[in-house]
Amino acid sequence: MVSSFEALGLQEQFLQAVQKMGFTEPTPIQQEAIPALLQGRDVIGQAQTGTGKTAAFMLPILQKLEPGRRSVQALVLAPTRELAKQVADAASQLAQETPFKILAVYGGQSYTIQTRALSRGVDVVVGTPGRLIDLMKQNILDLNQVHSLVLEEADDMLEMGFIDDVERILKELSDERQIALFSATMPEAIRKLANRYLKDPQKISVNPQQITVAETEQRFYNVREENKLSALTRLLEVEDISSGLIFVRTKARSQDLADQLGGLGFPADVLNGDLNQNRREQVLDRFRQHTLKFLVA
Repeated sequence: MVSSFEALGLQEQFLQAVQKMGFTEPTPIQQEAIPALLQGRDVIGQAQTGTGKTAAFMLPILQKLEPGRRSVQALVLAPTRELAKQVADAASQLAQETPFKILAVYGGQSYTIQTRALSRGVDVVVGTPGRLIDLMKQNILDLNQVHSLVLEEADDMLEMGFIDDVERILKELSDERQIALFSATMPEAIRKLANRYLKDPQKISVNPQQITVAETEQRFYNVREENKLSALTRLLEVEDISSGLIFVRTKARSQDLADQLGGLGFPADVLNGDLNQNRREQVLDRFRQHTLKFLVA
């Protein structure tokens, strides 16, 4: 088993970036995916969130880019705007020792911002399928030079109804492209998609039977509806929580709970589909910077 990033075949600028980001040794998905992608293989990776997937596909993509092309060479599809932004931010960190430009494109953000960035020259685009197709229809996004494509969280894209859009994008690519597909689960529709578009892929599976990553501790409490708020606040008072993400069933409930927690002195805000993109990004930035302790979603 490989024990260092140096042994994976990465160039010095990427080893420096990895070191600056505090990564000391590759995760299992990185150990297998990085060499395969650097060799030009298509890859199917089955791994959960938190296993290091982004660096597993982004480091090989960045290493294979040609500087000075001023055209999109790699494309990453993500099911949500938050994931697209997260992947683009991580890619920018991994590319910090290079001249390569990374752009996130998603609905809710100004077309003007995205158009200007693309006209100035972008090497990697990370985006949601709907916005990517909009840009393609307007002849703003040209995929003719794309040689690497990543489908991130493919099962989520299937569940959210994006598979037709994904296929439309796949059909626009050159036959010489390299594809990496990552998914926590492998439903039949995803397997069929992989069979249609991937060529002799290397299959990598990291703890497929494990529902959560090892760092996640799970506990379950059976609580009556009328006691939920008091039980939750007791947990928040007793546990040493630097930041917390609280999931609820409906948008209305998310707002109600955030208001209730705020009234009880817990710094909380809401993240749901009623927020516009600017407001969503403001809330997420506050959460990342720890000025907001609890996020209700």
